Amino acid sequence: MYRTLTQLLNDLEGAVNITKDGPVIVDISRVRSLVDAWVYTFVFSPIDELREVSRYLIRYCAYKQGIYPASIYELYMAMGRGEIGGFTVPAVNIRGMTYDIARRFFKIANLHNVGALIFEIARSEIGYTNQPPDEYATVVIAAALKESFTGPLFIQGDHFQIKKSKFDTDPQTEIKDIESLIIDAIRAGFYNIDIDASTLVDISKKDLKEQQKLNSELTAHFTRFIRENEPEDI
Repeated sequence: MYRTLTQLLNDLEGAVNITKDGPVIVDISRVRSLVDAWVYTFVFSPIDELREVSRYLIRYCAYKQGIYPASIYELYMAMGRGEIGGFTVPAVNIRGMTYDIARRFFKIANLHNVGALIFEIARSEIGYTNQPPDEYATVVIAAALKESFTGPLFIQGDHFQIKKSKFDTDPQTEIKDIESLIIDAIRAGFYNIDIDASTLVDISKKDLKEQQKLNSELTAHFTRFIRENEPEDI
């Protein structure tokens, strides 16, 4: 982990040149040798400037190597139409040692020519593992860069679930909390988001439609919200 910005910048020699037009990768092997230090600095450094520079280097170098967050929607639609198939798409929730575990997945994916896998984290997991969306996505991207994985990365918000106890006492605040999480996730590169309003199903109602009424209304609300805030090209 870097302690000073000077130390970090000096270590870029032979890997990345900083020019007036921006960084230029000189030696990708050398870049990969620095990824560990960038990740640990990004996650653990108490110095905001070091964290920001490390994050930028990870995402910039990954993008230049053809590593980018993407939506899996079109792949699912193609599978549904029968245009492709014969494989499944594993989804993995990583609750700790995210960089090391993601590296292992990318290593195996390269070994077996696996192109589609999802890295996801639920709202509850974001809280109790202290992995906000930007940290989770950046660390997964770093792991892909380290292991020479290229192509789209499917990063998913798994179970962005409404907390019934909070919704019952202050529904607008709970809705705003979910919306804020969605914005943070999209900005981080989560282009697949699972809205979970199942906690609001009321089985005391006799009619299925009535049981699901609030669930359906809020799911539709958040779906519109996501569409209104999605990037132009995902």
